[in-house]
Amino acid sequence: MEFLDVAVLSRLQFAITVIFHFLFVPLSIGLGLFVALAETRYFRTKDPKDRAATKFWAKLFTTTFVIGVATGITMEFSFGTNWANYSRFVGDIFGAPLAAEALLAFFLESVFLGVVLFARDKIAPKLYLISTWLVCFGSVLSALWILIANSWMQTPAGFEVLPDGSKAVITDFWAAALNPSTIARYLHTVDSLLILGSFCVIAVGAWYLVKKRHQDYGQRFIKTGLTVGIITVILMLPFAHMQASVVAEEQPAKLAAMEGQVEDGPVDFTFFGWVDENGQAHGPAIAGLTSFLATFDSSTVYPGLDTLSEPVSDFSAYPGVEVDSYQGGTPPVGVTFQAYHLMVALYAFLILWLIFAGIVLRQTKKGHTNKVLLYLLVFAPVIPFLCIQAGWMVAEIGRQPWVVYNLLLTNDAISPVVTGVELLITIALFVIFYIILFIAWLRIVFKQIKEGPQLEPAKAVASGDGAVIETVETTATHDNSEQGGGDQDA
Repeated sequence: MEFLDVAVLSRLQFAITVIFHFLFVPLSIGLGLFVALAETRYFRTKDPKDRAATKFWAKLFTTTFVIGVATGITMEFSFGTNWANYSRFVGDIFGAPLAAEALLAFFLESVFLGVVLFARDKIAPKLYLISTWLVCFGSVLSALWILIANSWMQTPAGFEVLPDGSKAVITDFWAAALNPSTIARYLHTVDSLLILGSFCVIAVGAWYLVKKRHQDYGQRFIKTGLTVGIITVILMLPFAHMQASVVAEEQPAKLAAMEGQVEDGPVDFTFFGWVDENGQAHGPAIAGLTSFLATFDSSTVYPGLDTLSEPVSDFSAYPGVEVDSYQGGTPPVGVTFQAYHLMVALYAFLILWLIFAGIVLRQTKKGHTNKVLLYLLVFAPVIPFLCIQAGWMVAEIGRQPWVVYNLLLTNDAISPVVTGVELLITIALFVIFYIILFIAWLRIVFKQIKEGPQLEPAKAVASGDGAVIETVETTATHDNSEQGGGDQDA
């Protein structure tokens, strides 16, 4: 029965677990930067409100980080269950970055997160500040090792296949780790996660302004998120160019599918459209623009889907392609084409949204608050999140039919003993459990955002002779009353 096809169900189950996992990983990495930025501000100002902001972002980061860790374990188990043949083939290579991620990045992040959560008044302020930055550094370092593993699947290097073809073994660790797509994919991906983090910070700030609670934090969060958002969105231009150039050089079939190019020739850029049954794109386009973006020459010729449907051993006629040979097979063109152009369109929308956020922030500083405009900012994180998911669809679907590009077919990577019925049952259980987990996460996060940054109870700070010289005053209620009360129906 087709709906019990093991390969299809294995891919569906993995897609569900990855998509759910990737709800939390981008958000935790993106928020990690703002924990460090908030503490840096407090280190300079010693303002209790800045200290409260650090604690607030640390709580949101931790809640998201925990769920991300839990959902990542599911994927690791699936490598040995649903994808046993894949694990046998690449275990010698794939295991190294995963082990490095756990030992060098995850432990670093977890240890210093414990310091951030529980050692505020037990260590020197400078060491606490360093700890917040090490949490941020650990999260992006963790992403590096995961992306090394995934990039090797896209552009394998530093290995050899045993004579019997049973497995790939590593011959050069650094060549494998720094394979042709690692750096470009890492910069492109991490920058997109920081963009998501900045939009989430803007959304929290806008929500406070809508509810007229913590309004000073609201304006500050929008300003900080806007600043980081502008920087990261601009940086995405060179990073995206680097990534596109690697795809053009190393994965010609993915490039052809991204633009729906059937015949050999310069690659056009289609703004939007559709692909026919032959894989040919139709829609408004600029001739040769994709070739220009990849090589700065609009006349650069790339192979089309017709050529790439069969093995190719000589790419000398295509100066923009650097692979030695290609084993044949093209990805699903319609999905790859639409996901790629959705990603590009959403990126353009990000730029417009940041301009809009700047206008709204300027109005609020002048005392003009429009709830409709602020609510639009509250929902702003949807844009970068969809952009990230669309980008991953291009990366993973555009690699098909290969799970390891040009080496191992996806259908050959599945486990020989897992059945379709077992997969259907586990998919149903995963969906139910993930819905419950997501609702629980939402309830906790919304409660934390509703409470907002909490100033610590009043403390007397004594001088050397025991005389009280300073009182740090306040509670959350006092903070709200200073701001003119507020809507308590958060």
